[in-house]
Amino acid sequence: MNTFRPSKKIVLSALGLLVGVASLGSVVYAAGQLASIEPENGTVQTPAKVISDATASGGKAVQFGVVPATPPPTTPPTPPPTTPPGTGTYKKLTPGTAWQWQLTGTINETILDGVNNSKKMYDIDVYDTPAPTITRLKAKGIVVICYFSAGSAENWRSDYSKFPANVKGKGLDGWAGETWLDVRQIEVLRSIMGARMDMARDKGCDGLEPDNVDAYTNNTGFPLTAAHQAAYNRMLAQEGHKRNLSVGLKNDVDQIATLVNDFDWALNEQCYQYNECDGYKVFIQQGKAVFGVEYGLDISKFCSKANASNYDWLKKSLNLGATPRTACR
Repeated sequence: MNTFRPSKKIVLSALGLLVGVASLGSVVYAAGQLASIEPENGTVQTPAKVISDATASGGKAVQFGVVPATPPPTTPPTPPPTTPPGTGTYKKLTPGTAWQWQLTGTINETILDGVNNSKKMYDIDVYDTPAPTITRLKAKGIVVICYFSAGSAENWRSDYSKFPANVKGKGLDGWAGETWLDVRQIEVLRSIMGARMDMARDKGCDGLEPDNVDAYTNNTGFPLTAAHQAAYNRMLAQEGHKRNLSVGLKNDVDQIATLVNDFDWALNEQCYQYNECDGYKVFIQQGKAVFGVEYGLDISKFCSKANASNYDWLKKSLNLGATPRTACR
């Protein structure tokens, strides 16, 4: 920084006009930086920004642009980006994980105790499972995934009244009291599903299994498209990641390639029965677990195929109780 003593006249510029100011003292300046005008009594005046040097009145003069004395405006903080899959601190699920899927009855907490595998996962109903059960499972080193339906309204759930009438469509075939949701209404459903995710997080769940996320392939009563479904499913993944929860892609086999980068693992029902399992290889290629069940096929029809693909498959009954349970590996 340079200090000089000009003549008694310094030329200032404000709004394009030159204003003569007399009897000013020294001026402290640095080109392109804030400068201070210092009268002879030593009081520092409002800062100004140096624009150029000039010669006037036999000495030096400096042209200043007026800078307001108020603090500069602050820029609103940028919201943190949504945590993409694989980068959060939530528990990762990788191929070769031993697991149990139980959505009905009292949770059997010991069914994996004798399994010689350091990687274990339980998938249980977020509404019906008490927090102490989740705590005990996690104390064994088990990753706990919590199930809820993200694509339907179930009239026995405690938050059923939160669904507006215009988001509820036709009933699900074979499931009384359950209706499809209009997944185009993302903001309406974000609030409801977000509250369910909050419940899962507060109970101690490590991840989420949102069900019924392939509504566009069903007769829902709404003109849903694949694009509507993909947008809704991505919203679910993003909201889960905001809460530091992993999120699995349930079924929705036609959008596996579209959504593999958004989800952390996958779960399928009966893809060997319907010959639609090959698409899940993209999850394995990214080191993400692929879980699945068959209800009707004999294990001889699918276990060797699942093991060869590095999938983790079970034989279960449709009611998804604790048993029967047969693991392919």
